[in-house]
Amino acid sequence: MFGPGSAPIVVLSQNTSRDSGRKVQKENIQAGKAIADVIRTCLGPQAMLKMLMDPTGGIVMTNDGNAILREITVQHPAGKSMIEIARTQDEEVGDGTTSVIVLAGEILATAEPFLEQGTHPTVIIRAYRQALEDMVKILEDQVSISLDITDRNKVIEVVKSCVGTKFIGRWSELACQIAIDAVNTVLLEENGRREIDIKRYAKVEKIPGGSIDESHVLRGVMLNKDVTHPKMKRSIKNPRIVLLDCVLEYKKGESQTNVEIMKDTDFTRILELEEEHIKKICEEVIAVKPDVVFTEKGVADLASHYFLKAGISVIRRVRKSDNNRIGRACGATIVNRTEELREEDVGTGAGLFEIKKMGDEYFCFITECKDPKACTIVLRGASKDVLNETERNLQDALHVAKNLLIEPKLVPGGGAVEMAVSRLLNEKAAGIAGIEQWPYKAVAQALDIIPRTLTQNCGANIIRTLTALRAKHATEGNTWGIDGETGELVDMKVRGIWEPLSVKMQTYKTAIETAILLLRIDDIVSGIKKKGNDNQPSAMPTEQSMME
Repeated sequence: MFGPGSAPIVVLSQNTSRDSGRKVQKENIQAGKAIADVIRTCLGPQAMLKMLMDPTGGIVMTNDGNAILREITVQHPAGKSMIEIARTQDEEVGDGTTSVIVLAGEILATAEPFLEQGTHPTVIIRAYRQALEDMVKILEDQVSISLDITDRNKVIEVVKSCVGTKFIGRWSELACQIAIDAVNTVLLEENGRREIDIKRYAKVEKIPGGSIDESHVLRGVMLNKDVTHPKMKRSIKNPRIVLLDCVLEYKKGESQTNVEIMKDTDFTRILELEEEHIKKICEEVIAVKPDVVFTEKGVADLASHYFLKAGISVIRRVRKSDNNRIGRACGATIVNRTEELREEDVGTGAGLFEIKKMGDEYFCFITECKDPKACTIVLRGASKDVLNETERNLQDALHVAKNLLIEPKLVPGGGAVEMAVSRLLNEKAAGIAGIEQWPYKAVAQALDIIPRTLTQNCGANIIRTLTALRAKHATEGNTWGIDGETGELVDMKVRGIWEPLSVKMQTYKTAIETAILLLRIDDIVSGIKKKGNDNQPSAMPTEQSMME
């Protein structure tokens, strides 16, 4: 089968009949369901936490679906693609990571009976695609409402319904204020387009100690840095700020590896040259009369001396990302060579530069900026675990606030939107001819998993609650849902629990697309060589060996 020096060939299993395909599909469905079962208890306000041990021995306690799945090690390839969708959801809209896994697992589970009956996967997939198209139309036209983003209280209400299910829920009012302030600070409007870059320009700084109530948003930037010389000024009003991306020390040439010294004065001359070079650099910086200099590289002791004499405070080895934030906050431009420094590169938008000690460390603050387009969120908390979980929760709140400003449309929360879409899909299913009607209806049933899980997590009677909820939707409109705290039926319009449309839309799209992708797989083959015998390509390990 293999000639001398031939490339390894993947050998397919002998049993490539339809039975083999169905077997693999069943295994994929089982893997998807297993991942969904792990996450299911993390949905809603009564969500349980998971305690995870990472490989280095650290402990993570969280109920954030994405954080849990990042730490889990999964062998099965279908399980891995389920984990991938939580990451996609997190990167795209920042919320709904638990919902998307639970929903994808349930949609896969509803496909199982059809495969048992011998329905071809492509028929099921066609029905699922049709259902997804109809869901998107229903969400946009029939279920969603517009939000007035100038009404701050309404926006806070929506963000609060997202944060309420998290650990930080007790401080939800504070978390919402922080998220909205941060997003409004970072918001840039250009040519009618809104751009909100949370990742780059809204930095979260965690300082252990104090209580969560002391967390706040700085209209400016905070760095964990101190000045290079103890006698430099640590507080300056209305500072002129220069940002550099070059070394303020003598840099030896790359090709200059050795120097020949012939007489005793040569060595002194070399030192003089170095000093002259540093002096020249410093003079070029001092010429624009800055009060504070931030550089991403090192600063020589001699340079610190010159700057001290000129009354300039210097901070060195600043991260690139921090330098960008300072530039956005005070209007300075990062300069790569000192000789290119111009007056317009100097930032004058900051109101105050100061160095303060918090806990054991020194922090540099650039605050009271006139129009900062960057900010720092200072988080205080009892321990590192609390701070890490608070940061994860706050990221979700920031993303929700961002989604609302970019697309201000809402759908009712608490499982109400799933019930509404499910009912409308069931009505449409009657008009579909042929066998595709049944998988189409199955998607509508799968949506019930969200209200059912919410009910289950708060210990209410599942069957009775869901039956009552269906009746409410049939008679009293589509904003009725489940109170995640008590399991009772409430009108979400009255309770004020709303979710951004973009999060729901992404959840449905990702869940159904993933289910379709996994149903299209009819065999798992491996092209991995066996260890220990590099010359012999291996025959394919069967599907069982890949399931652990």
